[in-house]
Amino acid sequence: MKLARIRTDDGTLTGTYEDGVVTAEGTAYEVGADAELLAPCEPSTFYCVGRNFAEKIDQMDYEVPDLPDWFIKPAVSLHHPETPIVHPEWTDELTYAGELAAVVDERCTDLAGEKAVREVLRGWTILNDLDALDQERRTARKAFDGSGPLGPVIETDLDPRSLAMETHVSGEKRQDATTDMMLFDPYDTIAFLSERYTFQPGDVVSFGSPENPGLLEPGDDVEIWYEGIGTLRNEVIAPGH
Repeated sequence: MKLARIRTDDGTLTGTYEDGVVTAEGTAYEVGADAELLAPCEPSTFYCVGRNFAEKIDQMDYEVPDLPDWFIKPAVSLHHPETPIVHPEWTDELTYAGELAAVVDERCTDLAGEKAVREVLRGWTILNDLDALDQERRTARKAFDGSGPLGPVIETDLDPRSLAMETHVSGEKRQDATTDMMLFDPYDTIAFLSERYTFQPGDVVSFGSPENPGLLEPGDDVEIWYEGIGTLRNEVIAPGH
């Protein structure tokens, strides 16, 4: 089942999504006509795992980690699908990363194993982990306003371990991989992080990205597709546009 969050004349609603129609509270809303698609959750925190694909480690000349290597994006990083990404004025090297992301459904901590993790998840979605490569350290590079485009929906019934993914930038294929190339299992990663943090409903855990060559420029269209979930789309625009 796919879940979507929409803005309508009746307010912000969450319902089931099928073929461009969201059914919420017994009413069907057509996306683009009766409703605007929003990010499918409102995380208090994004927990983002890096260095989780061997080819990305080679690209960035990183060392292979022994444990999941993560960083945090704040709530203000949230950005909606189909909403233009404003290229920050303060960077000349904005790039993308198509990542599988889990959405937590309840307050939880110290999860013991895959079964416990499964019980607290709402489902799976897509994150574009925007990155200003010319900035110093991860927080400056990755934790800015709007740096976390998320969506378009949450898929509740999905095996995250062998999904195909692709990223296209203005029609050019930039990423092509499967999640079985990850170094760390998604369920193990969530359990690991839960030893250190108390997750809140709507929080997001993402699992890194394969090699992502090239930068984003105003005028680019970014499309990140994950099997079983769909496609997260955003256009990049110039500041003040």
